[in-house]
Amino acid sequence: MPQIFRPGANAYARIVLVCLVTVPVISILVVYVVMGSSFVTGQNVFVDQSPPFSHQHHVGALGIGCKMCHVSVEKSAFAGLPTTHVCMTCHSQIWTNAPMLAPVRASMAEDKPLKWRRVNNLPDYVFFDHSAHVKNGVGCSSCHGAVDTMPLMEQAKPLTMSWCLSCHEAPEKMLRPEDQIYNLHWSPPKDQEEKGKALIAHYAIDPKHLIDCSVCHR
Repeated sequence: MPQIFRPGANAYARIVLVCLVTVPVISILVVYVVMGSSFVTGQNVFVDQSPPFSHQHHVGALGIGCKMCHVSVEKSAFAGLPTTHVCMTCHSQIWTNAPMLAPVRASMAEDKPLKWRRVNNLPDYVFFDHSAHVKNGVGCSSCHGAVDTMPLMEQAKPLTMSWCLSCHEAPEKMLRPEDQIYNLHWSPPKDQEEKGKALIAHYAIDPKHLIDCSVCHR
């Protein structure tokens, strides 16, 4: 009786069967890793600005507070970005001819706004309200990191849905008192969970409502 299959057919069949199982699994793992990488999330990626702006110098060394430049952070969804006039409050007197400040001088002379590039850029289908967070116990560094140590601004957190939900599902782990909102080096105390539960009551937060889809997707 003639032989139908070649001698290596069994080996090929086993390889195909193994691939049918492993390739989909490996593909899913690769996609999962890539989607969580900085290539997709933008975490730890520096964004060039014109003019270049150093939070390390302005916030860390000079002690300029967040609200000096982000004037609407407690009033609206958008925290605000420094206008030409805010920059010129100081730079009309100091470093007036510095080459790096040429864009600021041009903005003032031409009466055109500065064009800052977003560092923490959420998708259009995500609604985020700065005022709702800072007025309810979420500090700046929880999302933006220790900006006073950043010569150039970077996205400190992944800003993924799972990362946001980790706080929304257990806000007691992240909430702070009002006087610590702008403390860029605040860290949860040992009894944070107990204090956090008290802060949930203090800020009148309904934890169950925090995980409603409509909170972030409207």
